[in-house]
Amino acid sequence: MRLAFMGTPDFAVPSLFALHAAGHEIVVVYSQPPRPAGRGQAICLSPVHRAAAELGLPVRVPARLRINVEEHAFFHALQLDAAVVAAYGLILPTAMLDAPRLGCLNIHASLLPRWRGAAPIQAAILAGDNHSGVTIMRMDAELDTGAMLRSDRIALTPTTTAATLHDDLAIMGARLIVTTLDQPTTPAQAQPEQGVTYAPRLTREDGRIDWSQDAAALDRQIRALTPWPGTFTTLDGQVIKIGSAAPSPARHLAPPGTILDDALTVACGKGALRITRLQRPGRSMMDTNLFLRGQSVPAGTVLGS
Repeated sequence: MRLAFMGTPDFAVPSLFALHAAGHEIVVVYSQPPRPAGRGQAICLSPVHRAAAELGLPVRVPARLRINVEEHAFFHALQLDAAVVAAYGLILPTAMLDAPRLGCLNIHASLLPRWRGAAPIQAAILAGDNHSGVTIMRMDAELDTGAMLRSDRIALTPTTTAATLHDDLAIMGARLIVTTLDQPTTPAQAQPEQGVTYAPRLTREDGRIDWSQDAAALDRQIRALTPWPGTFTTLDGQVIKIGSAAPSPARHLAPPGTILDDALTVACGKGALRITRLQRPGRSMMDTNLFLRGQSVPAGTVLGS
């Protein structure tokens, strides 16, 4: 098929490679414009932009699309069979949604209609869902409301993190979009009206640990928000990032946030959580035993105060 591919982050890269390997004619790739990144704030191409360059595909990086009539005209003139969209980051106007013969197909990292929106991977873990998955849908003008063409699911475990789920769903999405385009006459199904939930865009503040919450919820928060935006607490006035933790069977009568032992087990509103990886300012993430060699944190210390 004659395709446009529209994506920006790592999640979209396996789908781009899979479509190319399947022999589809990818006439153009759209991605977010290069932006400064890292400590040096050097201008960097997006992961999809880099992948497209590796494949020798032309890339367009418009900053806006909604009223960009020149881009609308260019897109329409491509005479596409379909456009494949995977975490692109810009809203497509109707003029572009209606241009391809088969429409614009979105690779969405959830089992729609659950977790429409910007952060479905993290939302599924935060909520304690038993499953997540990928849905291929035909896009319309609303947010993630289009008719569904295909989906698949994966079980979530007590150790699933946003990073591992991201990678699993990226591979699943690549497989599903190739299958969907191989069977273009598959009937679309409207999304059910029941079970609609939304996953809003995350901010750094979402990573603040409230030790008055129960340990199971905090464990999900840490697993859902690692590596981004990350979770954090404070220790002696310093912001400490938490890389991983595990619920602990420790029994306690201490206030939430209190260190219970020499292994950084922390009292929560219900239960306790043992921090297994953490990071002090200006240092790299490290295991707890290495952290404690450089900084004493005696039992009775209170985090987050």
